[in-house]
Amino acid sequence: MKKFWDNSCGAGTPFDKLRADSVGESVSLKPVPSQLKIDSVCIAPATVLAPMAGVTDTVFRRFIRNLGGCGLIMTEFTSADGVLRKKDQKAKRYLHFYEDEHPISAQLFGSNPQVMAEAARMVEDLGFDLVDLNLGCPAKKVVKCNGGSGLLRDLPAIGRIFEAVRAAVKIPFTVKFRAGWNDEEIVCVELARMAESYGLAAVALHARTREQGYSGNARWEWIAAVKNVVKIPVIGNGDIRTPEDACAMVTQTGCDAVMIGRTAPSNPWIFRQIEQYCAGGNYEEPTEADRYQMIRTYFEMLIEEELPDAIGKMKQFASWFTHGVPGGAALRKAIYESKSGIEVLERVEEFFAARLRVVNSESLAAKVPL
Repeated sequence: MKKFWDNSCGAGTPFDKLRADSVGESVSLKPVPSQLKIDSVCIAPATVLAPMAGVTDTVFRRFIRNLGGCGLIMTEFTSADGVLRKKDQKAKRYLHFYEDEHPISAQLFGSNPQVMAEAARMVEDLGFDLVDLNLGCPAKKVVKCNGGSGLLRDLPAIGRIFEAVRAAVKIPFTVKFRAGWNDEEIVCVELARMAESYGLAAVALHARTREQGYSGNARWEWIAAVKNVVKIPVIGNGDIRTPEDACAMVTQTGCDAVMIGRTAPSNPWIFRQIEQYCAGGNYEEPTEADRYQMIRTYFEMLIEEELPDAIGKMKQFASWFTHGVPGGAALRKAIYESKSGIEVLERVEEFFAARLRVVNSESLAAKVPL
């Protein structure tokens, strides 16, 4: 598979990472692997839906799974303390899944090794295929409790969690982490070595620091550095916006799989597109009819699931799902002003019926000879 670079890619894009070493030359991109084994669990293809708070609930996970191309899905990051509190309905909702979601990983966060171990046992008993430790969340309310990326400044504490959880469960235990607290405290290589030494089955690196949050560029060279020092699978995460980006990351870093987060809500087809691109060198762009069907399907699934915050989810996702749709602002406004799920669906129907009439009339006009 060949990709010939030109000057159309803006500065700071993932393409520049590859172009820096090969200006003026053709670059052979490696495809994303067709599968990855994490212990006994087969991930095929080697693509992962990243855990995202407020996004990767059971509806969105099944929605992505049904669109095709995603090998592994993950829950929202869930408090281990919440899992052990039997009355914690939020944690219970986060860990709810259906049989058609396999393979699926549950992501936990916390700082107490015994609590983490017990929560991991519960996750295993619920039937999850893998359990993952969150060392990446940069949110202040999580960090101040020494959770998420807050633990990156205390590697001994992480080691104690690794040891306790690994001893508690038989399913694969993995970890997702950031490169470090800031540019002066990069710990990703040391942390990856620790994970392997404690028997973890794979590591996933979001190639940004906690200080960066979600700003700036992901430093893919950190993913390559981790891949160079461990034998367990390495999953790369950060700045994958297109299928070409996914292949560029694999080419530059040698990672075993790619993980996609924020691109997925705005382009839920990204996993299928990666699979198409790796198979044939091109991929399908969604039509307006595809986008209409996608929005309607997701909103109907939300209503069917009877989530307590279904309307809020519709309004949250409206800004992502209407990205790139001509006149999308009008649809977002109509959705924001709706009072019920049924009303939201009616506004969606009205908007796309009008849009498709415009598209059809333009298509017809283009066929009429002057």
